[in-house]
Amino acid sequence: MSAKAQTNPLWKESKVKNYLPHMTVPEVETFLTKSDMVIIPIGALEQHSSHLPIGTDFINGVELCKLIAQERDILVAPVLLAGQSPYHMAFAGSITLSAETIVRVHMETVESLIKHGFKRFVLMNSHGGNTAVTTFLVDQINQKTSAVAVDYSVAIKPFLEAAEKKEAKALDRHAGTGETSNSMYLMPSLVQLEKATATKLTLPEHLEKMVPDVIKEEPTAKLLFLAEGLKAEETGKKTSTIEMTKTGVWGELDPKEATLERGEDDTKRMISACSKFIDRWNELVKI
Repeated sequence: MSAKAQTNPLWKESKVKNYLPHMTVPEVETFLTKSDMVIIPIGALEQHSSHLPIGTDFINGVELCKLIAQERDILVAPVLLAGQSPYHMAFAGSITLSAETIVRVHMETVESLIKHGFKRFVLMNSHGGNTAVTTFLVDQINQKTSAVAVDYSVAIKPFLEAAEKKEAKALDRHAGTGETSNSMYLMPSLVQLEKATATKLTLPEHLEKMVPDVIKEEPTAKLLFLAEGLKAEETGKKTSTIEMTKTGVWGELDPKEATLERGEDDTKRMISACSKFIDRWNELVKI
């Protein structure tokens, strides 16, 4: 090699165990002698205000899956960066895909992996707007293929230890303190906390009246609030992101209140819960 030659100056990535994009064919073949389980993060490319990157949901989902795969033998197989995000399209850089596209891409992914010998799939939705899509996708895998699929959030729920309870002070959702805290732990170099700004939400009057009950996690209020909130401008609901908040934060807490400690606690509780679920699934299917 020439003395002047050098490798890509932007390359910082290290090989991660059980992460499909980093693996060779022999490594996948070896993996299949130990496990037939795959975890697929389903994320999004959408605005996350001025302090978090557009890839927040995708990156955080992938990083969480990688961490789980260091604890248990489960293949991490991300295949699609973008998700369903029509309500964020007033913000530059956001990308939205139809539910049909998301389902088709993931069905073809699962069908490909089945051909290689994978039989069990965990679908991790890392973006709220993909919730219904993920539920449908899990059902379609179970109905139409030889594989068995589960929804990550449903699977880990019985094993998830409760977080330290703190009284909520305000609505705090998209790009708020929780998501920012998790990002500080999972992708620290991409968080620009100094650029975070608090916002004042403008909600339709009937939704504004629901907020106190939503903050208290009252089930019916939360159900109805989320059914109507964060919907595309074309629906006429007046709840697209730009119609409610100029900063892109869907909440009224200052994201600067986020902490690394909270993000670490949330992440480690999820890793532990998923590891326990995997152990139980392996125990139940043991022949």
